[in-house]
Amino acid sequence: GGGNWKMNGDRAVIAEICKTLSKEQLDPNTEVYIGCPAPYLMYARDLFPEKIAIAGQNAYKVPKGAYTGEISPAMLKDVGAEWVILGHSERRQIFKECDDLIGEKCAHALAEGLKVAACIGETLEERESGKTNEVVARQMCFLARHIKDWTNVVVAYEPVWA
Repeated sequence: GGGNWKMNGDRAVIAEICKTLSKEQLDPNTEVYIGCPAPYLMYARDLFPEKIAIAGQNAYKVPKGAYTGEISPAMLKDVGAEWVILGHSERRQIFKECDDLIGEKCAHALAEGLKVAACIGETLEERESGKTNEVVARQMCFLARHIKDWTNVVVAYEPVWA
């Protein structure tokens, strides 16, 4: 299971969440990850026990280059992240990431050794017009074009309207 902080939190909040979660008895058969804002990835990794994995909230489709503001899967791994969240509804809607780009990002992250939470889901307009199945099927098909081994992938259904 995973939790995504989105663009929230600071060092004090992270320390408090760590204190709370560290006391909890987690099911040893369930992987738990926390989607942490990029500036706090190392801080969170140093603070949280190893049983709680750290996830980047985004990564780009190539290892390096002139992509100002982007983060590569290799960079995430270098600071201790084991997971990355890709295709999040906010990335699709606000930042206009298309299905093909998300598939490419997933494939690259997996090739670099990260586990991927691949997000799918429809908008409210699509839901109200009865297109949920069509949209989700299309998104899954694009993922399947790029992902050949699903061992390290969790598909997260997160519609935009939720």
